[in-house]
Amino acid sequence: MGGMMLPPDEAGPDDVVLSWDGADVVAVRLPQLADSLDHILASMERKQGKPLADLDRKAKQEVVRILEARGAFSVRHGVETVAGALGVSRFTVYNYINYTSEQRAKARKGDE
Repeated sequence: MGGMMLPPDEAGPDDVVLSWDGADVVAVRLPQLADSLDHILASMERKQGKPLADLDRKAKQEVVRILEARGAFSVRHGVETVAGALGVSRFTVYNYINYTSEQRAKARKGDE
């Protein structure tokens, strides 16, 4: 996720301080959401074993589905960042998001 550990006395107001037996042990500084998206994309690329831009359309749609579930598109410029990583246009990413929504709706209809 890209967090950073630091001494508890260097913790800022947005850092998480962890305690053990009543004593502050370590502080964790979490990255900004945009940084987290970059970490998620890099992780997905490692998992695929090749650049995300080299994936076929179906695999790219699956990447978008996973990212949508993780809230990637609530991050400012999330669509643009993902489009760049996938080597597609923003319009294509929006199409993939719509495709995912349609698939979910069909699945729900089939469950009824």
